Amino acid sequence: MVKSKLEQDIIDALEAVAPEHGIDIVDVEIVGATKAPCVRVRIDRLDGEGISLDEVTAQNAWVSDAVEKLDPISGSYTLEVSSPGMARPLRRPSDFKRYIGSAVELVTTATEGRRKFKGTIAATDEQAVTLELEDGEQVSIPHGDVKKCALKPVYDFKGGKGDK
Repeated sequence: MVKSKLEQDIIDALEAVAPEHGIDIVDVEIVGATKAPCVRVRIDRLDGEGISLDEVTAQNAWVSDAVEKLDPISGSYTLEVSSPGMARPLRRPSDFKRYIGSAVELVTTATEGRRKFKGTIAATDEQAVTLELEDGEQVSIPHGDVKKCALKPVYDFKGGKGDK
């Protein structure tokens, strides 16, 4: 996935210490205005189990220390540490492999042609991800061309009490 140099520097700094805390760095984004940016860090448990709010809170200190040590932004900024949520971002080839068969929304860096895709991850390797689009067409996109990709949450409104 395409990241800015600053975002990648933060990811690298966090990934260097995350395993000792049992944490996987899902994604880092810098969003907001230049004068008041927000560094958004999404974390999950390394073992693949979902992370709870209490666990996110417990991890906040070392994440803050690692980002502060890097001193990525001159001036003030907000650090936001959260779970990946239902619309989990996919960043690495291993993320795509883990979620084969899942619905995603993907945006490429393409300068010509189609840039946005909705479909299901059909296959992936170290070079590219193959999506089966909603119309049944398959498209292969190199990982280096993926600007943004996230799981597309599926809501089941038919389930519920008593399976009515």
